Amino acid sequence: MTHLFIILCCLSGVNIIINYSLLIIYLLNYSQKIYIMSKAKTVYICQSCGMQSPKWLGKCNQCGKWNTYIEEIISVSKKSKITSFVNKETSKPELISNISISEEKRIDTKNTEFNRVLGGGLVPGSIVLIGGEPGIGKSTLVLQIALNIAKKNILYISGEESLRQIKLRAERISNTTNDCYILSETSLENILLNIEKIEPDIIVIDSIQTLNTDKLESSPGSVSQIRECTNVLLKFAKTSAVPIILIGHINKEGNIAGPKVLEHIVDTVLQFEGDRNHMYRILRSNKNRFGSTSELGIFEMRNNGLCEVSNPSELLMSQNNEQLSGVSISASIEGVRPFLIEVQALVSSAAYGTPQRSSTGFDLRRLGMLLAVLEKKVGFKLSTKDVFLNIAGGIKVDDTAIDLAVICSILSSDLDVSIKKNICFAGEIGLSGEIRAVNRIEQRIAEAQKLGFSKIYISKYNKKSIEFSKYNINIVFVGKVEEVFREIFKE
Repeated sequence: MTHLFIILCCLSGVNIIINYSLLIIYLLNYSQKIYIMSKAKTVYICQSCGMQSPKWLGKCNQCGKWNTYIEEIISVSKKSKITSFVNKETSKPELISNISISEEKRIDTKNTEFNRVLGGGLVPGSIVLIGGEPGIGKSTLVLQIALNIAKKNILYISGEESLRQIKLRAERISNTTNDCYILSETSLENILLNIEKIEPDIIVIDSIQTLNTDKLESSPGSVSQIRECTNVLLKFAKTSAVPIILIGHINKEGNIAGPKVLEHIVDTVLQFEGDRNHMYRILRSNKNRFGSTSELGIFEMRNNGLCEVSNPSELLMSQNNEQLSGVSISASIEGVRPFLIEVQALVSSAAYGTPQRSSTGFDLRRLGMLLAVLEKKVGFKLSTKDVFLNIAGGIKVDDTAIDLAVICSILSSDLDVSIKKNICFAGEIGLSGEIRAVNRIEQRIAEAQKLGFSKIYISKYNKKSIEFSKYNINIVFVGKVEEVFREIFKE
């Protein structure tokens, strides 16, 4: 009996020791989990401007946007694995007089419209960001450029499509070359490892919102991920002189998704515009450190990709030969490029008491100013009528030289009298009804003459800067709005 009691005590002691051991192991694992969780920091970040807050806010105090704060987990324990592209030499200041510069040759993209918007081609070490609505043709444009550049190793990285999908689109839009590598990857660390192996001359990333880095635990497309990935790519581009083309998504307001700092980091911001129901696309430059921001590129979407439009005047003018009221032609300039634009206006009686003012492609506030000039200085009563204005071709015009064509088309629709098809206009309207001079008038006149126009109305204040001998077009100088109306509608 005594022996049995001793054996039971020993067994119970063993169980107690085992239970204590399991308890200690559980407590150690639990404390390790608590320690790991304590190293992760959770903050709320505004998806519009990138401002951080320890708690959720309905309205951002910096940018004023509502419902833009999203909770993100920021890891503080992981160290960056990206060390190969960092310049280890300590930088030191240099006198500006001692800095030697050599003009670097731009990379020709073999696309005239794209080169024009960039300012002559891709600058080595620059980052170009292209934004636009879904389905507008961003991926088609950059893939077409990547396939057309010869004698350059190009790495096309896609985080949205598989290799087979890219291959199918490449065969549809262009002849494939052996110099373009395709990579389907979203991890920034893996992308940089492939860049080290291939050593490309140009890199294309579609899109920046799909990339993610192991340094952060937030989801791809968040403010932290976009900012960190773009900064790493910027450091690589500047140290290796390899240009990078990024594709960016846009939000419902039409701006590029992500923090505003993204547009400050890159060198060039391009906006790809157009209606998916129409075949024409317009490429604008919103920011360009190496060229003008007033350039414009026009493309036509076809089955085999985007084709360049060499003569935009044919696009922006209708081919209708009938004499229609409310239509006039303006000689405009975008950047260094002159072209003729068709302005369409419709004036009708207000059906609901309050007159409507609608404008497509033209500043609505400037339209209100021109209507006030017509009513106050010329005497046309338009305050009780609806006025609709449209710029043909679906483009937006900021050139003030279109003012004269706008008021002529409005008056033509109001009187229901057509303007002859061989007449065009170029002049800015002042608040007192005078027609002011516009810049680069000779280019406007030359473009009108080239397209077969027989008469152009311009400001009399441009008379000193014109050499009449080299033009075969009839140039009519006017100083007041009334003079133009008397000339056009005298019949």
